[in-house]
Amino acid sequence: MPHPLGIELLTALGMGPVEHVALAADLECRAVSMGLTQLPFNPHGYPSWSLREDAALRRELKAVMRERGIVISIAEGMDVSAEMDASERAADMDLFAELGALRINSADMGVERGRAFEQFAKLAEMARERGMEFSIEFCPAFTIRNLGEALEAVRHIGEGDATVLIDTMHFFRSGGTVRQIAELDPALIGHARLCDAPRKGSGDYMEEAVRARMIPGEGELPLREFVDALPRGQRLGLEVPLFAEAESGRPARDYLAEIVTKTRDLLA
Repeated sequence: MPHPLGIELLTALGMGPVEHVALAADLECRAVSMGLTQLPFNPHGYPSWSLREDAALRRELKAVMRERGIVISIAEGMDVSAEMDASERAADMDLFAELGALRINSADMGVERGRAFEQFAKLAEMARERGMEFSIEFCPAFTIRNLGEALEAVRHIGEGDATVLIDTMHFFRSGGTVRQIAELDPALIGHARLCDAPRKGSGDYMEEAVRARMIPGEGELPLREFVDALPRGQRLGLEVPLFAEAESGRPARDYLAEIVTKTRDLLA
């Protein structure tokens, strides 16, 4: 398959980072997205963990990534805040650089547009100084709502210093089309996240975006056409947190294997 797969942090639903990496490798994926602390969603009841506080865990994580051939494609949790200045992210940036993360991802979380642009620019500079790339994620529920607005932020920073992260649910729910992807300069696409969903939502968007994503091929989004329009070799991060499966007691290994297998079948 021309597009290597990765397992995103939210899909792992609280799993420890070493276990996350090992399972991704077992499923013949080549990347994970990673945060520095456990997400608040933990239906399996995994032990709590923090890469900020646990140097031994960082060493173990680096060792298993090296051994299993896995990279951190996306560093999570670096979103723009109304209360925190980007400069306060320096220590976290250093940790992600230590872990070999390829790219910092950031979203505005509803921060006012001018501040969002300013803070994105600071984060992009900090990432560049540490040898990492930087991407902006857009979402219909945030200030930067769609691809066009994300590209405006990229131009504000400088096209050589920032790209966009395209999440298929956010992209199509914000009015995006496959043609837009086909016509977009490939150099502007930093990362692609794949999940399925109904074309139209009902109720709270963010609740649906967290808890109601679907395995690729089981919803209504034109995912095969979307992937075909991407640059060859573009990594696809699978963001499909199956809360109902986890809460039913089904082992994570089983449903993560199902996500990967069905995605590969769709794209074959």
